[in-house]
Amino acid sequence: MQQLQVRSENRTLYDHASAAEFNDHRWQDKNSVARFKQLEALLEGLIAPSLLDEIGAGLSKVGMSIRLTPYIMSLIDWRNADTDPIRRQFLPMLSEQEADHPCLAVDSLGERETSPVPSLVHRYPDKVLFLVTSVCPVYCQYCTRSYAVGQDTLLVQKDHVTSARNWEAAFDYIRAHPEIEDIVISGGDVARLKPANIRLLGNTLLEIEHVRRLRFATKALSVQPMKFLSDDDWFQAIVEVVEYGRSMFKDVCVHTHFNHPNEITPLVEQAMRRLHNEGVYVRNQAVLLRGVNDDTDTLIKLFRGLGRMNIHPYYVYLCDMVMGTEHFRVPLSTAQELEKTVRGTTAGFNTPLFVVDAPGGGGKRDVHSAEFQEVEFGISGFRSPAVDPLRMYHYFDPLRSLGQAAREAWKMPGSKDQIMAKLGYQSRTATAVA
Repeated sequence: MQQLQVRSENRTLYDHASAAEFNDHRWQDKNSVARFKQLEALLEGLIAPSLLDEIGAGLSKVGMSIRLTPYIMSLIDWRNADTDPIRRQFLPMLSEQEADHPCLAVDSLGERETSPVPSLVHRYPDKVLFLVTSVCPVYCQYCTRSYAVGQDTLLVQKDHVTSARNWEAAFDYIRAHPEIEDIVISGGDVARLKPANIRLLGNTLLEIEHVRRLRFATKALSVQPMKFLSDDDWFQAIVEVVEYGRSMFKDVCVHTHFNHPNEITPLVEQAMRRLHNEGVYVRNQAVLLRGVNDDTDTLIKLFRGLGRMNIHPYYVYLCDMVMGTEHFRVPLSTAQELEKTVRGTTAGFNTPLFVVDAPGGGGKRDVHSAEFQEVEFGISGFRSPAVDPLRMYHYFDPLRSLGQAAREAWKMPGSKDQIMAKLGYQSRTATAVA
């Protein structure tokens, strides 16, 4: 197996590792950066001390702990780390962070409010989200599920409720609700599950008669592709569940997460060739992130690159309104313009749907489907009749996109209620939510 050709400036990071070691998922796990002191030791002499200080200070003000594979570390252009799109996703700098919009929350999608049993989220009538683990190969700084995923940080004390101890109650709930046809198996990341647990989850759920579709969610394809190449038992467990589903005329696929074309490497192609040869269908869900992929050229390269890998571009999400992520967010109008610009540059089936995952639990809404957009204070309203026909769900543009007067108004105590009442939005709906 050929080793990833990393940028020349990064060779000093892992010169001590052979190609066989670097391409082994166990070596990647063992040598992952999980503490700031490890990062300091690894980057000493490679980047300026001031930049390391910026990263250290940034990590003290976010909701996600640090965890980076050597593979991801090798993809970062450390000579230009301050602007590198991969560094930006995983290692925040204090100077790029922004004060939270007052409507940001730890659990911005209200997942805990729609959790009938631990580890299960039931929002849409026929679909549930099954959170089977709270750990990932890497931790993204914009994580939607920062309330439960990863280690505690100074900003967020985690729920720590996602556990295999909850699986039986989740199975029983699904069995008792015949309307449930579609199950997203996520977390965390299924790459952190043992093969036996992949088989247990997949086979148990497929044997529930009314369950028709399973989606295994993993970012490993973009951050640790050697997982698919060197962990044969885990890979075979995925394939076996896919084949078992196919024998029952049920659909089982993999959902992954690429945000930037620099993440599409020769190792990704090798992993995808192996999945493709086994008939495993893969979809991608990207997040629109300021300074990472919020421009037309980057998105077009990403979608075309994914298409060449036989990865179907499925969704592009606006960054969720999670505390500590204000610097990543873009206005709704930016997403709308980007969608208009990229549509038609490649085949329609290879063009993802741009969506807002409506804050408060409204689910995914097309960015063009807003009921209204108020420009001065940056407020948009979305309806989600399948979830709640009476409720209006509001998305709030980042403060930097607003005029000075509006920014100052949002900073006042009780600003949300006052601004919403002034604009008359409270009276338009039974409930107005952040």
